Amino acid sequence: MNLRIKQFYVMALLCLAIASCKKDNQLNPADNQSVSSSINAVTAAKATGDDSNLLLGNPSSATAVTSNPNNYLMVKTYYSLSYSRDRGTPNWVSWHIQASDLGTTSRSDGFRADTDLPSGWYQVQNSSYSGSGFDRGHNCPSGDRTASTESNAATFLMTNMMPQAPNNNQKTWANLENYTRSLVKDGSEVYVICGSYGQGGTGSSGGVTQTINDGKVTVPSNIWKIIVVLSNGSNDLSRITSSTRVIAVNTPNINSINQDWKTYRTSVNTIESATGYSFLSALPAAVQTALKKKVDNL
Repeated sequence: MNLRIKQFYVMALLCLAIASCKKDNQLNPADNQSVSSSINAVTAAKATGDDSNLLLGNPSSATAVTSNPNNYLMVKTYYSLSYSRDRGTPNWVSWHIQASDLGTTSRSDGFRADTDLPSGWYQVQNSSYSGSGFDRGHNCPSGDRTASTESNAATFLMTNMMPQAPNNNQKTWANLENYTRSLVKDGSEVYVICGSYGQGGTGSSGGVTQTINDGKVTVPSNIWKIIVVLSNGSNDLSRITSSTRVIAVNTPNINSINQDWKTYRTSVNTIESATGYSFLSALPAAVQTALKKKVDNL
């Protein structure tokens, strides 16, 4: 066999191999669905280890698929959240705070759109709240992520913001955030879930505002937070018992709010009834039941 014929056969065999590989690698719709499910499973696994942001559960069973636009799971390094495309705000944000999260990094103030949102979705902008009478209110606070410039900057994505009445944000909520960090500085670690619900709040302009940003961002009527307090340690899920301290707070989104956050303490059960979510779902049923009915009084 001469050289030219040999080259022909080699090329032919090569083409057949490439065609076979292409065929093997094509995915039908069922395969794509399987891949999507696998991605969600891996995402969930990464988000639920000890000290992780979703250790206590995914309150709304959010998923990272675009067919679920108003309960869209976003797992970030410094917090995780369920995002609502139509409301332009997170439904809830979940994170963990320990001593190593608190440092001396200055507040970055780098409010910006979140480019991680799916293609075609509206991205709330830095300027979207301008002139509305509402603050760009953090769910996961800037002050909870001061160990590095990167961690602090991450809290200024607009997917972490909600339209919050200025006095609610700067006084009542700030007091609660400062208290929470004081617990960490005194030797505790905490798991926090924060969110909002309803429609219609009262900002610095008075009246009741339903939406801002030409209807693209919904103003919530209520802002809530759940804090689970533990002494520093490991294997956190196994250390949460029916006697663990849980602080649940539910505030109206109004500018005439009382500055004392303790005024608005409630039970996890009450917040569940208002939101339809299931909190602390990673805990044993008996522990869940005991903790959800508590109203903190310390």
